[in-house]
Amino acid sequence: MLEPVSYSPFPGFLLVEVMDNGNTTSDFILLGLLNHTRAHQVLFGVILTISFTSLAGNALLILLIHRDHRLHTPMYFLLSQLSLMDLLLISTIVPKMAADYLTGKKSIPFFGCGLQIFIYLTLGGGESFLLAAMSYDRYVAVCHPLRYSVLMSWPLCLRMTLGSLLLGAADGLMQAVATLSYPFCGRREIDHFFCEAPAVLRLACVNTSVFGYLMYICCVLMLLIPLSLILTSYGLILAAVLRMPSTDARKKAFATCSSHLAVVGLFYGAAIFIYMRPKSYRTAVHDKVVPVFYTILTPMLNPLIYSLRNSEVKGALKKYLAPGAALPL
Repeated sequence: MLEPVSYSPFPGFLLVEVMDNGNTTSDFILLGLLNHTRAHQVLFGVILTISFTSLAGNALLILLIHRDHRLHTPMYFLLSQLSLMDLLLISTIVPKMAADYLTGKKSIPFFGCGLQIFIYLTLGGGESFLLAAMSYDRYVAVCHPLRYSVLMSWPLCLRMTLGSLLLGAADGLMQAVATLSYPFCGRREIDHFFCEAPAVLRLACVNTSVFGYLMYICCVLMLLIPLSLILTSYGLILAAVLRMPSTDARKKAFATCSSHLAVVGLFYGAAIFIYMRPKSYRTAVHDKVVPVFYTILTPMLNPLIYSLRNSEVKGALKKYLAPGAALPL
């Protein structure tokens, strides 16, 4: 018979612990995304391949930007920060997911679950605002090229990067603390492959609808404010590009901006689908599958999109891949 008892690993937190035949535990259980059928084993291999490709691609892009002096501009600095966030995001989720699948030990400690929520939301929110900063960079480069060094100075670039992380961290800390302050009971089985706040809240023993609405509003603001800035920037860019007399200049501007728009579409498309749908349209399967796109697939596509559609990145890559060239270490 299960008997809940109170337990508080952190001051001010009320947690309900499950007592089963005298054994107690405060761990959560991640049910995961895959089972051990043949098809799911193949899918697991595909996910690992995508993850390793993403780690290698983003690490290589960071090294290229760091080592090649031609890429020492605000645009590529922001791109390197995007790659760094993608690296950290994958490292936060995929190793634990893979270890759970391979070993069958799917438990995650209370503190570890809270830490995963915090890091995931910090990086996701930070990336959302960083994409807005990158759109401002493109707006200045296209619409005010002669004032680019003034309007997009290095101190401003650093402040935008730090501000993006701080805004993401504030959201992550708030949601992690609020989510884990609820009492939990039952078997503590999270129907997900990582600790995501909405999935954890389903295990609470009390009504969480008020916090659920507040979390929904917070997610909407974290997505819509940066997205509105991005759309405004690219609306102004489009108007400026259409006024350019040179066909080559228009092509170059479109090529540079289309890469960023592709990344924006991938990131915001998946995030809006998972966080801004009405609750009546949400299912547990969608809530588990869709996060794969912006936690695993999108981080792999980001360096590919920027490297394949950017002549400067391709030039730096060819330079270091040429026979006899020194590796960018």
